[in-house]
Amino acid sequence: MNHAQLTALGRALRLLGEHGEALTTDTPDARLHEVKADLRRALDLLEESVTAAAPTTRCPEHPNGPVDSSAPDLCLLCETRRRTARRSEFNGAAPAPHPTERAPSRYGVRGDRPQPQQRWLCELWNGQTWQLCGTPRRDRREAELYLAAQRRGPRPAMAYRLVHEFTDYEVLRVWGTPVKVDIEPLGNL
Repeated sequence: MNHAQLTALGRALRLLGEHGEALTTDTPDARLHEVKADLRRALDLLEESVTAAAPTTRCPEHPNGPVDSSAPDLCLLCETRRRTARRSEFNGAAPAPHPTERAPSRYGVRGDRPQPQQRWLCELWNGQTWQLCGTPRRDRREAELYLAAQRRGPRPAMAYRLVHEFTDYEVLRVWGTPVKVDIEPLGNL
Protein backbone atom coordinates (compact mmCIF):
# COMPACT_ATOMS: atom_id res chain seq x y z
CA MET A 1 0.00 0.00 0.00
CA ASN A 2 1.51 3.32 -1.02
CA HIS A 3 1.19 6.58 0.88
CA ALA A 4 -1.63 7.99 -1.27
CA GLN A 5 -3.72 4.83 -0.82
CA LEU A 6 -3.03 4.84 2.92
CA THR A 7 -4.09 8.48 3.24
CA ALA A 8 -7.28 8.00 1.19
CA LEU A 9 -8.26 4.84 3.08
CA GLY A 10 -7.62 6.50 6.45
CA ARG A 11 -9.77 9.49 5.45
CA ALA A 12 -12.61 7.21 4.26
CA LEU A 13 -12.54 5.17 7.49
CA ARG A 14 -12.53 8.30 9.66
CA LEU A 15 -15.56 9.58 7.71
CA LEU A 16 -17.33 6.27 8.35
CA GLY A 17 -16.55 6.63 12.05
CA GLU A 18 -18.16 10.06 12.05
CA HIS A 19 -21.22 8.60 10.31
CA GLY A 20 -21.43 5.90 12.96
CA GLU A 21 -21.32 8.41 15.81
CA ALA A 22 -24.05 10.53 14.17
CA LEU A 23 -26.53 7.66 13.63
CA THR A 24 -29.78 7.80 15.61
CA THR A 25 -33.15 6.12 15.36
CA ASP A 26 -34.57 9.02 13.35
CA THR A 27 -31.73 9.27 10.77
CA PRO A 28 -33.31 10.07 7.36
CA ASP A 29 -32.95 7.63 4.44
CA ALA A 30 -30.98 10.19 2.39
CA ARG A 31 -28.31 10.18 5.14
CA LEU A 32 -28.29 6.34 5.15
CA HIS A 33 -27.73 6.31 1.36
CA GLU A 34 -24.82 8.70 1.87
CA VAL A 35 -23.35 6.32 4.51
CA LYS A 36 -23.85 3.40 2.09
CA ALA A 37 -21.98 5.28 -0.69
CA ASP A 38 -19.13 6.19 1.68
CA LEU A 39 -18.94 2.58 2.85
CA ARG A 40 -18.72 1.34 -0.75
CA ARG A 41 -16.02 3.93 -1.47
CA ALA A 42 -13.99 2.72 1.54
CA LEU A 43 -14.39 -0.91 0.45
CA ASP A 44 -13.24 -0.04 -3.08
CA LEU A 45 -10.17 1.76 -1.70
CA LEU A 46 -9.40 -1.23 0.49
CA GLU A 47 -9.80 -3.60 -2.46
CA GLU A 48 -7.34 -1.50 -4.51
CA SER A 49 -4.75 -1.37 -1.75
CA VAL A 50 -4.73 -5.09 -0.87
CA THR A 51 -2.26 -6.79 -3.18
CA ALA A 52 -1.45 -10.09 -1.45
CA ALA A 53 -3.73 -13.08 -1.14
CA ALA A 54 -5.59 -13.61 2.11
CA PRO A 55 -3.54 -15.70 4.57
CA THR A 56 -4.38 -19.42 4.54
CA THR A 57 -2.89 -20.12 7.99
CA ARG A 58 -2.77 -18.35 11.34
CA CYS A 59 1.03 -18.69 11.36
CA PRO A 60 2.95 -15.37 11.38
CA GLU A 61 6.01 -17.08 9.86
CA HIS A 62 4.18 -18.80 6.95
CA PRO A 63 0.87 -16.92 6.38
CA ASN A 64 0.38 -18.35 2.87
CA GLY A 65 2.01 -21.72 3.51
CA PRO A 66 0.48 -25.19 3.12
CA VAL A 67 -2.44 -25.96 5.43
CA ASP A 68 -2.64 -28.75 8.02
CA SER A 69 -6.13 -28.78 9.51
CA SER A 70 -4.97 -30.67 12.62
CA ALA A 71 -2.38 -28.01 13.54
CA PRO A 72 -3.43 -25.30 16.03
CA ASP A 73 -2.17 -22.58 13.67
CA LEU A 74 -3.13 -24.51 10.49
CA CYS A 75 0.53 -24.39 9.32
CA LEU A 76 1.87 -27.64 7.88
CA LEU A 77 5.49 -26.42 7.97
CA CYS A 78 5.47 -25.51 11.67
CA GLU A 79 3.49 -28.62 12.57
CA THR A 80 6.08 -30.79 10.80
CA ARG A 81 8.81 -29.04 12.81
CA ARG A 82 6.88 -29.63 16.05
CA ARG A 83 6.34 -33.31 15.20
CA THR A 84 10.03 -33.77 14.40
CA ALA A 85 10.99 -32.15 17.71
CA ARG A 86 8.57 -34.40 19.60
CA ARG A 87 9.91 -37.53 17.86
CA SER A 88 13.51 -36.65 18.62
CA GLU A 89 12.61 -35.74 22.20
CA PHE A 90 10.99 -39.10 22.87
CA ASN A 91 13.27 -41.16 20.59
CA GLY A 92 10.39 -42.71 18.73
CA ALA A 93 8.05 -43.12 21.72
CA ALA A 94 4.52 -41.82 21.44
CA PRO A 95 4.14 -38.26 22.73
CA ALA A 96 2.39 -37.81 26.06
CA PRO A 97 -1.17 -36.47 25.82
CA HIS A 98 -1.55 -32.75 26.42
CA PRO A 99 -3.28 -31.79 29.66
CA THR A 100 -6.69 -30.24 29.13
CA GLU A 101 -6.80 -26.47 29.30
CA ARG A 102 -9.45 -24.46 31.04
CA ALA A 103 -9.64 -21.77 28.38
CA PRO A 104 -8.16 -21.83 24.88
CA SER A 105 -5.45 -19.25 24.26
CA ARG A 106 -5.18 -17.38 20.98
CA TYR A 107 -1.39 -17.84 21.17
CA GLY A 108 -1.44 -21.58 21.89
CA VAL A 109 0.40 -23.35 24.69
CA ARG A 110 4.17 -23.60 25.04
CA GLY A 111 4.29 -27.22 23.78
CA ASP A 112 2.50 -26.28 20.54
CA ARG A 113 5.10 -23.72 19.45
CA PRO A 114 7.91 -24.90 17.20
CA GLN A 115 11.17 -25.79 18.90
CA PRO A 116 14.04 -23.37 18.25
CA GLN A 117 16.48 -24.55 15.62
CA GLN A 118 20.20 -24.69 16.29
CA ARG A 119 23.00 -25.07 13.78
CA TRP A 120 26.77 -24.92 13.66
CA LEU A 121 28.17 -22.71 10.90
CA CYS A 122 31.65 -23.37 9.51
CA GLU A 123 33.30 -20.15 8.34
CA LEU A 124 36.64 -19.33 6.73
CA TRP A 125 38.60 -16.07 6.61
CA ASN A 126 38.98 -14.98 2.97
CA GLY A 127 41.37 -12.14 3.74
CA GLN A 128 38.62 -9.52 4.06
CA THR A 129 35.73 -11.07 5.98
CA TRP A 130 34.39 -14.33 7.40
CA GLN A 131 32.47 -16.35 4.82
CA LEU A 132 30.43 -19.52 5.11
CA CYS A 133 32.23 -22.66 3.94
CA GLY A 134 30.18 -25.79 3.47
CA THR A 135 26.62 -26.26 4.59
CA PRO A 136 25.44 -25.49 8.13
CA ARG A 137 25.54 -28.59 10.34
CA ARG A 138 23.07 -29.82 12.96
CA ASP A 139 25.82 -31.68 14.86
CA ARG A 140 28.80 -29.87 16.42
CA ARG A 141 31.15 -32.87 16.17
CA GLU A 142 30.36 -33.24 12.46
CA ALA A 143 31.10 -29.52 11.93
CA GLU A 144 34.46 -29.80 13.72
CA LEU A 145 35.38 -32.86 11.65
CA TYR A 146 34.51 -30.94 8.48
CA LEU A 147 36.73 -28.02 9.52
CA ALA A 148 39.59 -30.41 10.40
CA ALA A 149 39.33 -31.89 6.88
CA GLN A 150 39.33 -28.38 5.37
CA ARG A 151 42.48 -27.43 7.32
CA ARG A 152 44.24 -30.58 6.07
CA GLY A 153 43.06 -29.98 2.47
CA PRO A 154 45.32 -28.91 -0.45
CA ARG A 155 44.48 -25.17 -0.17
CA PRO A 156 43.56 -24.33 3.44
CA ALA A 157 42.36 -20.85 4.35
CA MET A 158 44.28 -18.54 6.68
CA ALA A 159 41.77 -19.11 9.51
CA TYR A 160 38.58 -21.01 10.24
CA ARG A 161 35.95 -20.58 12.92
CA LEU A 162 32.90 -22.46 14.21
CA VAL A 163 29.83 -20.37 14.98
CA HIS A 164 26.90 -21.65 17.02
CA GLU A 165 23.59 -20.30 15.69
CA PHE A 166 20.69 -20.60 18.09
CA THR A 167 18.55 -17.56 18.69
CA ASP A 168 21.76 -15.58 18.41
CA TYR A 169 25.26 -16.25 17.06
CA GLU A 170 28.15 -17.26 19.30
CA VAL A 171 31.68 -17.93 18.07
CA LEU A 172 32.75 -21.21 19.66
CA ARG A 173 36.29 -21.71 18.41
CA VAL A 174 38.75 -20.06 16.00
CA TRP A 175 41.60 -21.84 14.22
CA GLY A 176 44.39 -19.65 12.81
CA THR A 177 44.70 -15.86 12.83
CA PRO A 178 42.53 -13.71 10.55
CA VAL A 179 44.69 -10.96 9.01
CA LYS A 180 43.27 -8.23 6.76
CA VAL A 181 44.78 -8.65 3.26
CA ASP A 182 44.93 -5.77 0.78
CA ILE A 183 43.23 -6.89 -2.44
CA GLU A 184 45.29 -4.51 -4.60
CA PRO A 185 48.79 -5.68 -5.59
CA LEU A 186 51.78 -3.68 -4.30
CA GLY A 187 49.74 -2.07 -1.54
CA ASN A 188 47.63 0.12 -3.87
CA LEU A 189 50.60 2.18 -5.19
